[in-house]
Amino acid sequence: MRELVYYSRTAPTSGNFSIDDLQKAGRIDIAIHVIIATFFLSHKIRPDAKLNLVFAGMPDPTKHIEMSPVLEGETGIDKIYLSKKDVSGILKRILYKYRQGERKEVFPGYWIQKKGFLEVVGDLYKKGRNLYILDPKGEDIRTVDIKKDPVFILGDHKGLPSKELKRLKKICTPVTLGKKVYFASQVVAVVNNEIDRREEKGKL
Repeated sequence: MRELVYYSRTAPTSGNFSIDDLQKAGRIDIAIHVIIATFFLSHKIRPDAKLNLVFAGMPDPTKHIEMSPVLEGETGIDKIYLSKKDVSGILKRILYKYRQGERKEVFPGYWIQKKGFLEVVGDLYKKGRNLYILDPKGEDIRTVDIKKDPVFILGDHKGLPSKELKRLKKICTPVTLGKKVYFASQVVAVVNNEIDRREEKGKL
């Protein structure tokens, strides 16, 4: 199981954003592209991926959304149908369904709660997960030792806050995709490809 943590400083923390202009809605459009890059393959959904979204925008930061799509069962009863067209609407509904003091399962495999970025990463660390953080000064992803069930951590167009970045480097392995700067969704696609290739060769 591969897992990703995406942090956005500006993504909205309530469901009252407009889906007609997602760039103005705290750049939640970036999160939507990250979701698509995480889960979608040609004509199928990845069965081996989980995504953590941490939104720190207004009006009620910070919200943690866990996404682990259920693929088995009847749509509308056991699972929710996830399509590229529907992603923004699903995010909007998840944020609307937040309840203070709860870790609420809005749809099968989709949870929301109030939880900070460092707490999300810290909990994964306590579980013994192998953490990798995207960093221009890190080791090349093609040569770094990626262990089983990895977790990759990345930020939005503004990057990860420097204060958090310093603390995370103490528990995470910094990795880079090279000298060029990619969109967050492109980073996810490259990470998925690297894991896929290693799995195919029996190296992960």
